[in-house]
Amino acid sequence: MIRPIIIDTDPSPDDAVAFLMALASPDELEVLALTTVGGNVPLALTTRNALMALELAGRGDVPVYAGAAGPLMGALRTAEHVHGATGFDGYDLPPPGLRAAEGFAPDRIVELVMARPKGSVTLCCLAPLTNVALAMGREPRLAEHLHGIVLMGGARAEGGNITPAAEYNIHVDPEAAARVFASGVPITMVPLDCTHQALTTQARMARLRAVGTPLAEAFYHLLLFNKGYNAHQWGTDGGPLHDPTVIAALLRPDLFSGRLAHVGIECHGALTRGMTVIDWWGVSGEAANALVLNRLDAEGYFDLVIERLSRFGRA
Repeated sequence: MIRPIIIDTDPSPDDAVAFLMALASPDELEVLALTTVGGNVPLALTTRNALMALELAGRGDVPVYAGAAGPLMGALRTAEHVHGATGFDGYDLPPPGLRAAEGFAPDRIVELVMARPKGSVTLCCLAPLTNVALAMGREPRLAEHLHGIVLMGGARAEGGNITPAAEYNIHVDPEAAARVFASGVPITMVPLDCTHQALTTQARMARLRAVGTPLAEAFYHLLLFNKGYNAHQWGTDGGPLHDPTVIAALLRPDLFSGRLAHVGIECHGALTRGMTVIDWWGVSGEAANALVLNRLDAEGYFDLVIERLSRFGRA
């Protein structure tokens, strides 16, 4: 059965690989829309990057709706120190001829989900959860109408990648994350504990480049730049390919393992704002609200990523 999905995203190359994998999987996934949010870079650039990647892939048929420019509370914290000034540094792509579709992303999420049968649409969240929280605020029935949410965010034992305690997507808008995790919607969470097992090693990047398409060549360079930050910071062979784990978890759940647990979001701590407090051992007595994935088969994951990206036209 083909699963309809909406992908909420703040495109750096990671995000783009994720939504291109979904678009390359029409027998499994129907991409209803991309919705963009301020995150890795400001909203104008995340929207531009989404359109640029779609144009490179020849998929101008996919609507892109721009959403929230910043979090529910406070100012947006971007991450140009990781992704570069544009969020897509490392390879010169032409400015997109495509334009965003009309409408505010949270409103379009509500419309697209509620127009489908109950329990059919999955939200794939690769970014701060602002758009999703706003959509839930606009339509109180949204959570119970969704099939579920699969998101990349948070951490259990890995610590944070933007503060010592917090992963970036959750830290940027913890109030939104708290609303989403308290909504009752079935959530699958892919935290840093899982994504840090999936490094863009030289060997894996060589395999991507060997695909020999313009798209593969572009993403070879984009990911080399993008993952160079973590490789230099950690002294590792490459950096973690985070966001495509969301799509991989839908396409190949057998590549992952984890457990049901209660996830709380810290919104107030001076040192821990944005921390995901995961009750891995069930000590709180709180009911589980997420399937938290903590292991993946990295080789199988990269096999899937490269195979799906290879489906876009050859030179």
